[in-house]
Amino acid sequence: MAEGSQDPDPEGKRLDGRGPGCRGSSPLWETDAWNESLPDSPERGRDCEPGRPSSVRVQLSSELEAPPSGRVGAACLGSEVADIALIGLAVMGQNLILNMNDHGFVVCAFNRTVSKVDDFLANEAKGTKVVGAHSLEEMVSKLKKPRRVILLVKAGQAVDDFIEKLVPLLATGDIIIDGGNSEYRDTTRRCRDLKAKGILFVGSGVSGGEEGARYGPSLMPGGNKEAWPHIKTIFQGIAAKVGTGEPCCDWASSGLLFKAGWQNGHRYGEVGSEGAGHFVKMVHNGIEYGDMQLICEAYHLMKDVLGMEHNEMAKAFEEWNKTELDSFLIEITANILKFQDTDGKYLLPKIRDSAGQKGTGKWTAISALEYGVPVTLIGEAVFARCLSSLKDERIQASKKLKGPQKIQFEGDKKSFLEDIRKALYASKIISYAQGFMLLRQAAAEFGWTLNYGGIALMWRGGCIIRSVFLGKIKDAFDRNPELQNLLLDDFFKSAVENCQDSWRRAVSTGVQMGIPMPCFTTALSFYDGYRHVMLPANLIQAQRDYFGAHTYELLAKPGQFVHTNWTGHGGSVSSSSYNA
Repeated sequence: MAEGSQDPDPEGKRLDGRGPGCRGSSPLWETDAWNESLPDSPERGRDCEPGRPSSVRVQLSSELEAPPSGRVGAACLGSEVADIALIGLAVMGQNLILNMNDHGFVVCAFNRTVSKVDDFLANEAKGTKVVGAHSLEEMVSKLKKPRRVILLVKAGQAVDDFIEKLVPLLATGDIIIDGGNSEYRDTTRRCRDLKAKGILFVGSGVSGGEEGARYGPSLMPGGNKEAWPHIKTIFQGIAAKVGTGEPCCDWASSGLLFKAGWQNGHRYGEVGSEGAGHFVKMVHNGIEYGDMQLICEAYHLMKDVLGMEHNEMAKAFEEWNKTELDSFLIEITANILKFQDTDGKYLLPKIRDSAGQKGTGKWTAISALEYGVPVTLIGEAVFARCLSSLKDERIQASKKLKGPQKIQFEGDKKSFLEDIRKALYASKIISYAQGFMLLRQAAAEFGWTLNYGGIALMWRGGCIIRSVFLGKIKDAFDRNPELQNLLLDDFFKSAVENCQDSWRRAVSTGVQMGIPMPCFTTALSFYDGYRHVMLPANLIQAQRDYFGAHTYELLAKPGQFVHTNWTGHGGSVSSSSYNA
């Protein structure tokens, strides 16, 4: 649900003198002087420092009824009881609150539609230490200092709207955390704007879906690093754990500041680590798009080339999940394939083949184009979803456009199934190699110091792309933190070589039988292109120089650009040379 509309009761005042949501019958008055004059009194507000004024309301009669625990009024306006607040009570927000509660943190819940606060406390959060608020003023008053507020609202304007409302209520050193799928440039802008106002801003990727939020997500925080000591215990406490208990959460970048200018051929702005967390999450989501499309292409080959039934395919994926492909997405694919509808028939064939998307895969592809990184597999995965959405057009095209004649597969089905598995594994390696290429380029562009092994660990558990495979990526960067490309690591080099023959057989067979495999084929093309000393790009350079005098370099004289008068009447003047 999109948050961000005007709050009811924006001033947080009531005529009866009570803060919003305080349901006890006794009147409450704000008495800073009371707390100041009685520094050691048991009547002082909870968590108040001795001798410090606190906007705590004092109940004048101990005989008056107190509000019941677990309801909004359990902590009245001014009682600093909550470790952190969370705004946005959709399922992810609710589950993250319950996760924090399980780990001993007191959370104050708020939602634009305040009735959802009451419903949440009366149902899902019943019996917990979660408190609620009916206004932002009340929510802020319940927070211990420095105040920490998580926004889990729709990316875009809703985030800015809530920030605008929160800033006047917060003090220097307080922290706002955006846990949504925000575009990393928005995070950079917000971080800078809020820093000027004394507020620490964090943009954190949160992955793992509903279950991850409830029992342990992957968290990818970045932004103003001064905030990290104040949120680290909470974030690493609720994050998924792998290995010997390592949390799938760490600060995304140390951030190196550069003045605007050029260095080593790259344009630098005056930036730090502001958008690093959301950039890492964006690449994670792009890789997720790629993983899902690769699995779909394997499924397509199983179904339409091998003619496998759903139970057979489910069993195959279950077996694959015991191999290098052990992952969350492979696991749920097996479950989906064998799931039967209420009529006893498999559900999957009934689902419309038109894939949706929320934009983060597209952002990854756009960033790859912007920074000149060949992240071809994620791009193809995005375009595959776009093509799938043309359902009505495809129905008409299927009646007019002919492909190869359908023939029955005559080879060894068991052997070809293994070819498909290896093609999936090799293509997956390419996808992650490309994703980490983009992260490395972004680090160069923005002056980030990214811990690539740490990023792999953050993705190792809790998130949608969690897999055993990511442990191998961490190992590769542990062996060589300066590794230029995963394909150059001995483990991944050997893995691709071992899969190569099967990969090529799967792709060639699929092409001959008219099966669309955009990600399998682009992964193989990237691999072949990356390993070639010479590519036909020399012809492109000659063509550009021929029609536009764009110049070219000679192999024997790198760095020296020359122009040739190809026609004899074009002249010797060349255009300026630049890279878009």
